[in-house]
Amino acid sequence: MKFILSLFLFCSLFLNAQNNYPQDYFANPLDGTLVLAGTFAELRSNHFHSGLDIKTQQRTGLKVKASASGFVSRIKIAHYGYGKALYITHPNGYTTVYAHLQKFSPEIQAYIKKKQYEEEGYEIELFPTPEELPITQGDIVAYSGNTGSSGGPHLHFEIRNKDEHPINPMLFGIDILDTTAPVIQSLYAYPLDKNSFVNKKNKKQKVRLIPLKNGDFVTEKINAIGNIGFGIKTIDRQDLAGNSNGVYNIQTVINGQRNFEIDFKEFSFDETKHINTFIDYEHYKTKKERIQRLYKKHNPLSLLKSVTNNGVLAITDSTNSVYKIRVSDYKNNETWITVNIKGTKKTITAVKEEKTTPYFIKANQATNLKEGKIAVDFYKDTFYNDFYLDFEVKNDTLFLDDDTVPTKKSFKISFDVSQYKDVDKNKLFIARLIGYKDYPAYSTTKRKGDILTTNSKYLGKYALTTDSIAPTIKAANFKDKQWLSNFRYLKVKITDDLSGISNYRATINGKFILMEYEYKTNTLTYDFDDGDFTNTNNNLKVIVTDNVGNNSTFEALFYRK
Repeated sequence: MKFILSLFLFCSLFLNAQNNYPQDYFANPLDGTLVLAGTFAELRSNHFHSGLDIKTQQRTGLKVKASASGFVSRIKIAHYGYGKALYITHPNGYTTVYAHLQKFSPEIQAYIKKKQYEEEGYEIELFPTPEELPITQGDIVAYSGNTGSSGGPHLHFEIRNKDEHPINPMLFGIDILDTTAPVIQSLYAYPLDKNSFVNKKNKKQKVRLIPLKNGDFVTEKINAIGNIGFGIKTIDRQDLAGNSNGVYNIQTVINGQRNFEIDFKEFSFDETKHINTFIDYEHYKTKKERIQRLYKKHNPLSLLKSVTNNGVLAITDSTNSVYKIRVSDYKNNETWITVNIKGTKKTITAVKEEKTTPYFIKANQATNLKEGKIAVDFYKDTFYNDFYLDFEVKNDTLFLDDDTVPTKKSFKISFDVSQYKDVDKNKLFIARLIGYKDYPAYSTTKRKGDILTTNSKYLGKYALTTDSIAPTIKAANFKDKQWLSNFRYLKVKITDDLSGISNYRATINGKFILMEYEYKTNTLTYDFDDGDFTNTNNNLKVIVTDNVGNNSTFEALFYRK
């Protein structure tokens, strides 16, 4: 039976996935055998991963080569996100992206620094013309790094089409050694309405997996009735790395008929936010496990291919069904689960108690809530589903349910601060309280008169917080009145205890200098090769401002020949 189904699904996959992507056009961006730390479209916080994370032996500074000829069409440098990123557009309409870079090739580096000094700022986004920075395949365009929101040294590599949709680079012949089948870690069954039950319960049930000798699984028999769906926790591993990566394809079959498919091949950045309704968001927030739903409900993701009834199983009384799940990686290594389902009304015992509160949120309507000096504005289609919300205000703290309900877009929180003294108002901000210790995390706050507002995508706890302490600035690799003639870099440590660093500016002898901020180490770094200082005596001045406007000034004298 498995052979027949496997052959059927393999043929359907082959027919539906004819590879129309150029196979010999793009070369590897790094020398040697590629080993992955992250795969395309694997599940990340609030998004699907848009490329391949290529390992760099836990080092920075590896040569990054242009995957194909073209021209540098975009350069973006930011403290967070991709950090230092380079975009190369190619004659065939595709664009390759190289991110978390340490630095660029000398020609590109000179182009960027000229613009940074003109704008007197580190963070910058540039769009060179095709004539300014032409590239030939194999050119060294950058060096691998760990900049931005990278969790460790690696190269993030993407291929995007003309619509800026990221596509799995393996479809273009970027080859990864992989003979290892995906790993299935857990399976859950979901009754999808009040008239549906699984094993006598009207709530989610974990299904026991029984391993077979060939690496597949069967489950204990399930008794069910009504509309049910399944969710799976699964990962993939390649041969040369032990990382828990994402899979390439998941298909389901009910009684020999194709039921549902998740195809991790291509997506748009506009839709990646819908990951939070693709996974069981409440389970993720409470258990830190990402369960992928094998059915479609209020989910516009193009990755989901509804074949029959959106993947929902309609189980009727006195029936026996066989449900199969096939999980595969790009190299077509596969793992199967077989679930036997008996339809019987005898499973019905009690209906799950629904939470009720005075505040019922209708997803297709705007809702405005206010108590005391705190207001919340939910816009139309902020949420995917209707639900009962906990809403409570105590003094300057807002209790806005638990962060277990996913949002489509941001909502607004407002605090009236008219009761505060004018001298104190400028030091206030809205914080999201995180964890069991209620750590106050700065939420971007705007002030208009006596009203503070912030936009957020997360339910939870919020509070007014005061920050009256300015950032700290300390010399990192030098001392005041020190000779620095043989130094290549000048480094300063900056920290802020609460609202966080907003901006900084540095000068030497009153002239702007470019300092690179690495938030992971709280370090500002200046490269002496940028400037031509003729003075022996040099005055360094650094001003750092936090998010509520507190600022500190650091000054030091150094000597250099």
